[in-house]
Parts: sequence; structure tokens; C-alpha cells
Amino acid sequence: MPLKPFNTIGIGVTFSPNLKANIYEAARLSQMLKTRLVLIHVGDKSSEKQAKFNAILKPFLNDNLDVEIVFKPGDPVDVILSTSKEKHIDLLILGALQRENFLKYYVGSIARKITRQAKCSILLLIKPSVERIPCDHIVVNGLKDPKTKETIASAFYVANALSVNKVTIVEEITQDELAVKVEDDKSLRMANIVKERIKLRENARVKAIIADIPENHTKDVIIKSQPIFGKKGYSIGHYAQIARADLLIMNSPSKMTFWDRLFPHDIEHILTELPTDVLIIQ
Repeated sequence: MPLKPFNTIGIGVTFSPNLKANIYEAARLSQMLKTRLVLIHVGDKSSEKQAKFNAILKPFLNDNLDVEIVFKPGDPVDVILSTSKEKHIDLLILGALQRENFLKYYVGSIARKITRQAKCSILLLIKPSVERIPCDHIVVNGLKDPKTKETIASAFYVANALSVNKVTIVEEITQDELAVKVEDDKSLRMANIVKERIKLRENARVKAIIADIPENHTKDVIIKSQPIFGKKGYSIGHYAQIARADLLIMNSPSKMTFWDRLFPHDIEHILTELPTDVLIIQ
């Protein structure tokens, strides 16, 4: 993994009630991760729009934020994806939608299309804020997958930049891996033995990944390894919610087929109901 996973942050900006909060979140993150920032506005350029954006950005411009504003009319999905490619954006921030009368958040159709097609990492924000809300606890997937090592390394990079206190690495284990049918006390004992063996194996694998991460990214962080049994995607989302995580970090999904869209799995469970802010590492 490169020592600096993110060099350019992008965010789509519209004149919605969340405009100031979205820009503040993106600008703060850009400064903390020491990146460039690109604001993408789907629409024509005007001096009035430019002045509004500059007025919101003023405290960050005074602090030498490296920022560019792109104005481009067209289809929102096409504009954001093409600008992300042109500007070499490696972290794209998207907003979530809140269900009416519920404290639940989901990814809208435009953001979902972008999430599925983007070639960069995606940060989904559920409650953007003008005032900074500290990030104290990150949950990151630790499943056995070629992408996981880079995802965990990125999680600790972000944790270090955001002064996070605790990182929990969750290894989701499917019931299929138990391979023991519980029918009586004897088979129950056997299932528990198999569970413990799997937990030890998973913890050893995760420890080996952490050992390769620069020490300055791990030394001031409480690190917990948490094997859980259940449905991939759904289980880690539920865990992040129960553990009151401030950020959930996941691998990007492998290329999705037509059947994946019909029968949601892994990341699709997260997009349907976001447990907290979610960072998907590409």
C-alpha cells in the first residue's frame, strides 16, 4: 500500500441546506489528510455561485487549503465520475439520505450509482456538521480477502490523521465455515471447539497484517480484534452500530454481476441502511 493512500479529495456540491456542512467536512478532512480538495458543481459557472463557495471556504483558504472548484453541466453521475477521473480524485465524499421520521440513513440512487461505478475510494457521510465531531472509534473489516491488508493499513492511516483512540478489526465468519450441525450436547461442544479454533486462526492472521503497518500509525491506538459469526456485510454493519463506531471502513466490492444486484450481499447491506459514516477503500 502507498504510504499516503489519499492525495486528492472530491465532493459534489449543490445549493442544498447541507452545503456549508458538506464543504466544512470535506475541507477539514482535506487539511487533516494533507490533500488537495476538488469541489464538483453539476451546473454552469456564474460569479454568484463562485462567490458563495468562496465565502464558505474563506476560513480554510486563510489556512492555505489547496482547493479547486469545477463547474460542469450534465448528468450528475456522469459529471462526478468523469471529473473524478480527470482530477485524479482518490477519495470521493458522498452524502447519505435520512428516512422520513426515522433515525436511519441510506444511499440514494445517484450516490449508489456513483459508489458502484467509481474507481476511487468513497466516503459516505450520514450527518455532515459545520462543527467538527471527533472520530473516536473506527471499525474495519478483517475478512480473508486480497484487498483486506490495504484496507486495514488505510484504516490506521486515517486513524492516525484523525487522532482516533480505538480501532476494532472485525472478521466476519459465515456459518458455513463451522461445518458442524448442532443436534445434541456433543455436537454443540464440537461446534464451540471449531468456533474457538477459527477465532484463533483469524486473530493470528489479523495480527500478521497489523505487524506490517508503520508503528507510528498504531502506537497510540487501542486495537481490538473481533471475530463474529453471521452474514457478511449485515453482521459488520450491525456490529458497528452496536459498538457506536464513528466510522466503518470496508473493502470495495468485487465487480458486481446482474445477480448481485438482484440478491444484495456484503456492501449492498451497508448501502441500504448505513450504521454510521462509511469509508469504502478502492
